[in-house]
Amino acid sequence: MTCKHSLLRNLLLVALLTAAAPCITKAQTDQDAIMMIKNNFCVGPVYSYSSWNHYWEGTLKRDNQNLGTVSTQSFSVMGNYGITNRLNVLFNVPYVKTKATAGTLHGLKGLQDVSLWLKWLPYEKSWGNSTLSLYAVGGLSFPASNYTPDFLPLSIGLHSTNLSARIIADYQVGSLFVTGSGTYTYRRNIEIDRTSYYTDRMHLTNEVEMPNVAMYNLRAGYRSHLLIAEVVLNRQETLGGFDMRRNDMPFPSNKMNMTSLGAGFKYTVKKMQALSFIGGGSYVLDGRNVGQSKSFYGGIFYVIGFTKRDKKLDSGGKEN
Repeated sequence: MTCKHSLLRNLLLVALLTAAAPCITKAQTDQDAIMMIKNNFCVGPVYSYSSWNHYWEGTLKRDNQNLGTVSTQSFSVMGNYGITNRLNVLFNVPYVKTKATAGTLHGLKGLQDVSLWLKWLPYEKSWGNSTLSLYAVGGLSFPASNYTPDFLPLSIGLHSTNLSARIIADYQVGSLFVTGSGTYTYRRNIEIDRTSYYTDRMHLTNEVEMPNVAMYNLRAGYRSHLLIAEVVLNRQETLGGFDMRRNDMPFPSNKMNMTSLGAGFKYTVKKMQALSFIGGGSYVLDGRNVGQSKSFYGGIFYVIGFTKRDKKLDSGGKEN
């Protein structure tokens, strides 16, 4: 066995043994190397839950008895349509609920942010049983309701309109794969229900300048037509912002950095290949001005074909 195969198998073992990211691993997402075949529409509900009782106040890790355990539930509808075999459009619409088990702060709930992506496969080359694929992804997200961002950590979102650009590289040998991606997200400024606020200085305005974000994602594991099992490492870096002050509430323009490790799977029912199940979880290993959350998710997807064809329902980046 080659060193390359040994590394991939070891990463897969970690994935199967890891029972734990805010960045959820799902079927045919904007971060993976799976494409939906032309004229097929994959859609379904996804439930996710995350919670934390320790967080980083700047670089200081602590708890807060006035909050107890802070949890977030998300109920999403996700979909992916194959415009062509190499161009997909994806969407996500989440309804979010937050809760704290201690203190007097009440949780919030409501529609969060609608997300849309275009995912393009411009390059793919195969030799032997190996395939190298390169993807480009453009994304837009915007608030779906008039929720407040100025109630962290119980706000359901940051209420910013975001534009993102991502490059994905995927290398597969047989059924083993490694996928890496990098993302830059531009975040539009937001307005809050105050006429002034303090960060590291006084601001006599209700407009908050939002720092942009860079994200890096590495995943590896086993991928076949019926089963995908993978381990996922995520890193988020806020390009600007400031640290929380001691014993203060978080603020939307805080620096929010984190590293998380997770695992996920997708299983397609052999006798009904339009139907698939997903699941997984993650854990925040390190952070700055964020909670050390543990998360899990699960969902069901169904593929609707609008034309008859003999090809399989998703390509995994390759024609079947």
